[in-house]
Amino acid sequence: MSPEALEQELDHLHPAAFGWALACCAGDRAAAEDALQASYLKVLDGRARFDGRASFRTWIFSVVRYTAAEQRRRAALRRWLPLAVLGATSDGRPDAATVLARADVTSRLMAALQMLSRRQREVLHLVFYQDLTIAEAALVAGVSLGTARTHYERGKAALRKLLKEEPE
Repeated sequence: MSPEALEQELDHLHPAAFGWALACCAGDRAAAEDALQASYLKVLDGRARFDGRASFRTWIFSVVRYTAAEQRRRAALRRWLPLAVLGATSDGRPDAATVLARADVTSRLMAALQMLSRRQREVLHLVFYQDLTIAEAALVAGVSLGTARTHYERGKAALRKLLKEEPE
């Protein structure tokens, strides 16, 4: 893929990729921005290469997912270091994701989603918010199609039950 075509594809998919990065980082906007930037750097400097085995969208979502997981592992390691307590603090400004989370319906859904397993959350996010098929979600999540289908169905059933049980 030419550099120009790559740039166009990344630009076209940026909103969806950011949404996926936000999901991979449990709604932490700063972590999502870092993960997405690191993913783009991997793509642009050649550490991550598109080989055409999946759609470009599926591939870039996989790069974002693995990059976010890599950053979580590094953050966990830093917690054990003495200087980890000196980490960055927020500037106090609410971001768009926080504002939306405060809405009653959205917060109920987010609470219910957090009760699901990580895999169920990932598959549901990819299918419902990123418009991927279950097969594409399986590729991004790094699981078999059957496993993705199982997480999808169990996740939907669990969400129905959790949202039904909460007071109206």
